[in-house]
Formats: sequence, structure tokens, C-alpha cells
Amino acid sequence: MPAREVILYPDPALREVSKEVAYFDKTLAREIDDLVDTLRASHGVAIAAPQVGIIKRVIALDITARNTKETGHGLLVLVNPVISESSQNKTVREGCLSIPDYLANVKRAKKVTVDALNQSGKAVTVHARGLEAVALQHEIDHLDGILFFDRVTSVRDLLRRG
Repeated sequence: MPAREVILYPDPALREVSKEVAYFDKTLAREIDDLVDTLRASHGVAIAAPQVGIIKRVIALDITARNTKETGHGLLVLVNPVISESSQNKTVREGCLSIPDYLANVKRAKKVTVDALNQSGKAVTVHARGLEAVALQHEIDHLDGILFFDRVTSVRDLLRRG
């Protein structure tokens, strides 16, 4: 499947609240394939369906693609993900494929538990920590039209890349 173009801020599609997935059909399977292909082509850690113009509650992430000491679950595709548990917050530096020129210091939970469906429609629970937990929170925010700089508490925490 082809990689799609990543939608860039300030495109209004990034502010839309995504619709829950009710049916697992060939269209959804193609959209998930496109989302994963776009993630791999972008060399990012994670991506949400709205970032490629699919306004559905679907995310894909793989922190193992990043040069990091952390291990994760490998490629995760989660449909209708919901954070059911989270731990204390810490400040982390985040970037976003849709806002490529900026980084920001954002407070995120150190650990999260996410309930979702996998790409076959089977219920799954993911326990994540570190970068994987941060990526899950960031992408689930995208599904609600929230961007990482919405969580910045001070302009000093918004940093221009390069």
C-alpha cells in the first residue's frame, strides 16, 4: 500500500475529533496498511489516522524503529484506544510529524494502560512505559483533535528545531 502525505498544521483536519470504528472491513484494512506504510516512510515513532486524513480512531506506533535503549511491543496498531490507567506525570520533550519545525516540553504519564482493539478487531490491553507510553498519549490526543503544543504550559516550553 502507498504511504500517504502527512497533514501539516494548521490544517483543520488535525482538530477534528475522530469517529469510533464500528466495522472492520476491507476499507479499514487498506487504511491501516496505508497508516503503517506512512509511519515507516516518515521514520517516525507513531502516527494517528487523522494525520493522513483518515478521521477514525486508529493509531500505529513502533518505538523499536527509533535508536533507543527502550524496548516496546514492536509495531502496534490500535483501534478505538482508550487510556484506562496512568501513573504520575513527568516532563518530556516531544515532536510531531504534523508540526515538524517544533519540539515542546509536555507533561505526560510515565506509564499507561491502554484498552483497544487490534487490527483484526480483537480486544487488547497494552501496558506501556517510557517513550512508548508518551507516544500512546500523544497519538490518542490526535484522535481528540489535541496537538502537543496545546499541552504546553509556557511559551518557553515550545522550541523551534534546528
